[in-house]
Amino acid sequence: MSCSLSYANQLPFFSKRASTNLLFPNFTTSSLQLDSDKPCRRRLRALLSIQEIPPNALRRKNDPLWRGGFSLGVDLGLSRSGVALSKGFAVRPLTVLELRGQKLEVRLLEIAENEEVDEFIIGLPKSWDGKETPQSNKVRSVVGRFAVLAAHRGWRVYLQDEHGTSTEATNRMIDMGLNKSTRQKKVDAYAAVMVLERYFSTFGEGTELVLPKQSDLQEKLQRGPPADIDFYPE
Repeated sequence: MSCSLSYANQLPFFSKRASTNLLFPNFTTSSLQLDSDKPCRRRLRALLSIQEIPPNALRRKNDPLWRGGFSLGVDLGLSRSGVALSKGFAVRPLTVLELRGQKLEVRLLEIAENEEVDEFIIGLPKSWDGKETPQSNKVRSVVGRFAVLAAHRGWRVYLQDEHGTSTEATNRMIDMGLNKSTRQKKVDAYAAVMVLERYFSTFGEGTELVLPKQSDLQEKLQRGPPADIDFYPE
């Protein structure tokens, strides 16, 4: 098995699917079998394996002593987007944003900056049988643009299957005793919680790294954001 590589809606990024190869440290970009005789393929020589840009869940699995790496979960919607935060293994609902387009992207970046996040886990809509839907394409378009903005700061963006998370979120809130009015207001944020919990429960297996085509941004992602002195004191 290998990670797959594909263009997404002709936007300036690639999507790398993380299959069970996430768990095998010997995986390299050579597994991608790129054609060097095509100009567009030669540009992919700078592409990095997901082992070189691993999600935080995988880092924790491979190194129990690893610290740092906060994660922001996002449940994208047409008019409302839920946001959840993970610092360590604890996941909590953060907010619901009634924003779209550039305003949404800017606000997500601001939240990440304030919460010292270095990766985004964004839900990808799928049907019950695992197939993508028309809504999946819309999410990929938004995430592709956003991943470029995030990469400028060294932050990574991953896609996570979100099928059923809204139902799981509603059931979670019912179990918590939240009334119907509160559930309606917070369901998107709790759906983002479900996205993050699913991501951590599988150690990031099945996520897709959304990778900009620009080699300079790929290098930034490999370097990552500046080290947090709280975790890595000089």
